[in-house]
Amino acid sequence: MRLPDKVALITGAGSGIGRETALLFAAEGARVVVVDVNDSAGEETVRMVRGQGGEATYTHADVSKATDCERMVRTAEETYGKLNVMFNNAGILHAADDDAITTSEEVWDLTMAVNLKGVFLGCKYGIPALRRAGGGSVINTASFVALLGAATPQVAYTASKGGVLALTRELAIVHARQNIRVNALCPGPLHTELLMKILDTEEKKQRRLVHIPMGRFGEAKEMAQAALYLASDESSFLTGATFSVDGGITAAYVTPL
Repeated sequence: MRLPDKVALITGAGSGIGRETALLFAAEGARVVVVDVNDSAGEETVRMVRGQGGEATYTHADVSKATDCERMVRTAEETYGKLNVMFNNAGILHAADDDAITTSEEVWDLTMAVNLKGVFLGCKYGIPALRRAGGGSVINTASFVALLGAATPQVAYTASKGGVLALTRELAIVHARQNIRVNALCPGPLHTELLMKILDTEEKKQRRLVHIPMGRFGEAKEMAQAALYLASDESSFLTGATFSVDGGITAAYVTPL
């Protein structure tokens, strides 16, 4: 097992990357605090973890609210006695997120509140808990669009994920001597419900796939494997990193057809 005696808190764990990571972390020996705003989805993840013999508990939290973030970290420490891994994974991509001209202020503010402020608040309350445990790993979900401009306009999402990278780098330096590592996971386009709702026709899917050198969408399970490496002691000399798991999209100038 790669996470023996570890306690991990995962936001956005009711679906997608978060759910797959909760299942994998538990299978690797971690006790998992499942966090989501969708209670039925979060509780289903807990049932799935327990069904495979793992240990997990659910707590509701809106990551854009300080009181909720403080409570979710407190739940981890009160339930399992400590916190070793903080995975700030929750995020949104609003259907009305477009270019700077047409994106409303409300969509901008909501996206920043969840995607960037939510990571800040997770770190604000999670890092002191890691420090109390003697150190640990923070993983912040960013995106390949934090490194490349998005051809399909999504200005709020792209800007929020760029902010996650900047925040990750600074926190990594600030806490490097405290045995706390802070890294950013940058997924490429994934075959998840979040993206497939947007790419809702075969034509839209193919327009995105042509830019991915590997010629396919990634899977949430593949992102969970990357998060496992960042959470484990195997990445003990890695901090402040932009960990791109994207099928080669950020390496490509043009893609072979």
